[in-house]
Amino acid sequence: MMSTGELLSIDPQELQFPFELRKQISCSLNLSNKTHSYVAFKVKTTNPKKYCVRPNTGVVLPASTGNVIVTMQAQKEAPPDMQCKDKFLLQSVVASPGTAAKDITPEMFNKESGNRVEECKLRVVYLAPPQPPSPVQEGSEEGSSSTASVSDNGSLNASEFTSVPRAHVKQHQPQHNSSDARSRISKLAEEKNAAIQQNKSLQQELVNA
Repeated sequence: MMSTGELLSIDPQELQFPFELRKQISCSLNLSNKTHSYVAFKVKTTNPKKYCVRPNTGVVLPASTGNVIVTMQAQKEAPPDMQCKDKFLLQSVVASPGTAAKDITPEMFNKESGNRVEECKLRVVYLAPPQPPSPVQEGSEEGSSSTASVSDNGSLNASEFTSVPRAHVKQHQPQHNSSDARSRISKLAEEKNAAIQQNKSLQQELVNA
C-alpha cells in the first residue's frame, strides 16, 4: 500500500516488522519525489528509544527516489495480542535547489514560520514470526528415519551419512543372533521332551517288571 502525497510517495504506508524476541528487525521505506524540486524530509516517531532511523533527515532529488531504514531494537517481551501502538510521522517540504542533508534545519519543518509542510502518518504492524521451524518439529515428533536423513543431507555432515548404514548393520546382527538362539532353544526343548519320554518309558518298564 502506497501513500501518495503531493511531494513524496511513500511505500509502504505501514512499517511491518516480523516480530521476534531479542532480535533487531529492520524495515525499509521507499520515498519517491514526483516533483521537479528538491524535497527535504524528516522522520519522527512516538517511541524514539525503541527505533533507529537511518537517515532520519535527508533530501530526495527531483524525479528521484530515496530509501529510509527503520530498525526496531531487540525486544525482551512480546506485546499483548501482537498489537503495536507506535506511529511514525514523515514530514516533507520543498527545499531550495542544491540543498544537501547537512543543510536541513528544524526551522524548515516549522509550520508557524509559514512553510508548507506535507505530513504522512505511518503505523507499525507486527507480523507473526517466520514459520520454517514448524515442519521440522512435526517431522521430529513422528520420529521417522526419513526426516533424519533429510536433516543430514541439509547439514552435509559426512560423519552422519556414514553412521546411518552402521546403525542398520547393528540392527540386523541381533536379529540373526536372536533367530539362532531361538533355534537352539527349540532344539534343547525337543531334547528335553525326548529325555522326559525316555524317563517315563523306563519308569513304566520298572513298574511292569
